[in-house]
Amino acid sequence: MEYLDYYDEEGNYLGYKSRDEVHKEGLWHNTVHCWLYEMDGSVYFQIRSSSHKFYTTASGHVLKGESIKDAFRREINEEIGLDIDSSDAMLVDIVPWRMDKMKNGTLIKDRAKAHVYIDLFEGDINSFKFDLNEVLGVVKVKAKDALELFKRGSGEIPAIIITTKDNKNISENKLVNIDDFLVMKDENAYDKYKDVLNKIIEVTK
Repeated sequence: MEYLDYYDEEGNYLGYKSRDEVHKEGLWHNTVHCWLYEMDGSVYFQIRSSSHKFYTTASGHVLKGESIKDAFRREINEEIGLDIDSSDAMLVDIVPWRMDKMKNGTLIKDRAKAHVYIDLFEGDINSFKFDLNEVLGVVKVKAKDALELFKRGSGEIPAIIITTKDNKNISENKLVNIDDFLVMKDENAYDKYKDVLNKIIEVTK
């Protein structure tokens, strides 16, 4: 069973409970949003298996007793198969997240502080080993291109799509549009992704 530390809304530690209990009771807990970038200004989005939409490079809950950067390293390893040193990952923001939804007939009350971090990736296409239950592959785009696309709200930008076929990683050049990126109801892509994209643009100048 997976256990999560939980907190009050001000971030004071209160204890730990199972993931199901935390979501059932609407307790504040930590998540991590992991982003990898390259020094040419590129950023990696993952392709979600469930929706085929593009999202963070990796993301998930911070487990009981786990540091944020250890969670960053674990999520990157579990979802896209990279073993990275996350000690120099840079914090972009901590974003409160509130959402209630029904899942399999059960009301889930999600109250999370999303810790958004970026880290430099220096591997290559063969470095990735995707957990295909969650991630179909990754999409590499220029952060500037993505930011401009989200500002416009329409159009296409060039991307490199990296997926696995016959146990080998392959890449494909493709144009992607704003509808390919994951946004939730009442969100827009610019507000959702602008801070991390601006941070990557800043550190790769």
